[in-house]
Amino acid sequence: MLKENKVLYGKNQKENNKAMGLKETIKGNPLLKKIIHRMLIPAGEARPRLWVKWFVNPFIHSYGDGAKVRRRTRMDVLPFNKFSLGHRSTIEDFCTVNNGVGDVEIGFNTLIGMSNVIIGPINIGNNVIFAQNVVASGLNHEYRDINLPISEQKILVSPIVIEDDCWIAANSVITAGVTIGRHSVVAAGSVVTKSIPPYSVAAGNPAKVIKTYDPINGMWVKPNI
Repeated sequence: MLKENKVLYGKNQKENNKAMGLKETIKGNPLLKKIIHRMLIPAGEARPRLWVKWFVNPFIHSYGDGAKVRRRTRMDVLPFNKFSLGHRSTIEDFCTVNNGVGDVEIGFNTLIGMSNVIIGPINIGNNVIFAQNVVASGLNHEYRDINLPISEQKILVSPIVIEDDCWIAANSVITAGVTIGRHSVVAAGSVVTKSIPPYSVAAGNPAKVIKTYDPINGMWVKPNI
């Protein structure tokens, strides 16, 4: 059994290395990149062409047992970046999910509530609750060159990590580069611009920690300031 696992691991590593090599080749050739991009995505749009959605993505992306994406969800997911949805996880109606500039990975038994916007790179753990109208984007726009429209400046990316057992309440915004620690709560309407440690409650704009779990007393307490 161990020998079989080693063979399988080696095979997967070779396939991953080939895929990465192809990806880097395309990235290094602007003309080839443009041609392939137009094959996958119509000009001026973010969503993939129907043939990509129907005949490519199902063989590239990963859906666990019982995973559900509701019919009215906009899935702007492309085959050149990862998308995975774990066992018994659900993406509700009116969400937008985009992996165009970074992987989107969602663990098991996680709920992405109605009207969320999820833009990679982002890793959402297991047993996570995203309530309604949450925006979590690992993408930012450069703006500092005043001689160029912001829309023509480069895109900046920094991964978001939402660890296991978190609750992100309604109308919250999670910005690029933020990590929300395990079993933490982001209160409704918060704008999270800095990472939140595990076992914390954060609230406000910008969000600040207002409670932490004290394992000695077994209670949630206000932090010492």
